[in-house]
Amino acid sequence: MRPAIRACVMNAPRWRGLCMGAALLAMGTPAARAEAPTPLAPHRAVYDLTLESVSGGQIVSASGSMTYVLSDACSAWSTQQELNLQTATRSGAQTEIRTDYAVLEDKDGGHMVFRTHQYGSGVTEQKISGEATMAATGGQVHYTQPGVSVVPLAAGTLFPVAHTRAIIAAGRAGQATIEPALFDGTTEKGAIDTFIVLMGWKPPPTQTDIPALVHLGSVGTHVAYYDHATHDMPPDFDIGMRYFENGVSDRLDMNFGEFRMRGTLRTFTPLPAPRHCSVMVKPH
Repeated sequence: MRPAIRACVMNAPRWRGLCMGAALLAMGTPAARAEAPTPLAPHRAVYDLTLESVSGGQIVSASGSMTYVLSDACSAWSTQQELNLQTATRSGAQTEIRTDYAVLEDKDGGHMVFRTHQYGSGVTEQKISGEATMAATGGQVHYTQPGVSVVPLAAGTLFPVAHTRAIIAAGRAGQATIEPALFDGTTEKGAIDTFIVLMGWKPPPTQTDIPALVHLGSVGTHVAYYDHATHDMPPDFDIGMRYFENGVSDRLDMNFGEFRMRGTLRTFTPLPAPRHCSVMVKPH
């Protein structure tokens, strides 16, 4: 969620997707900085979403679930995310929002195909799709839905899985904050700004209900997402997460403005790596 685990809720005030006050941060240990990066783990994760708090709005109840799948497609990462969120207001109005999100992102960061579909009761159906390309000097997005358009991307903009890698690498290196631009395909405006607070690298063992994650290091993060044109305003969305060094997150704290939801990892299923990947030889 990032945008790797972020919820894509785009039609209500300050509800957007994906990615995820802060404490003073401890520096990572020299051992953590010296170790080679742990490969990202292809996996399927299902999260239960429960209402944590409300802040004076009309929402009185909220519940839902989110499924996140990261698959290794040889030269690319395939990401799929499904969000189902139900809310009820003081007046008795009920809303059900469903979001299907899919991305195929080249591992070298040069190309990405994306599709976002939001629908449900009480919301306007929305579809966003297209492809994006990046080079060292910048890139661009070619949108095909809801209309055909081209939007430039500044140099250094990251796609979702690369964004997750940057967060984990910064945590391992003991950095306190990073602020990479992100393009994740959930908005028609191109890239968004992110500001990420890292709450200190924690070496294993880690206390978690998922045995496969106990032996991995982790870092607590807080990720705020901003519209580039209104960066001085409050974030469009923010989320807290605990990232393990293999890219898995087992805790979510999602701020939708009027209410906050907690995401708890219910099931975690490792996925196999592809058996055969052809090797492309570039001409000299």
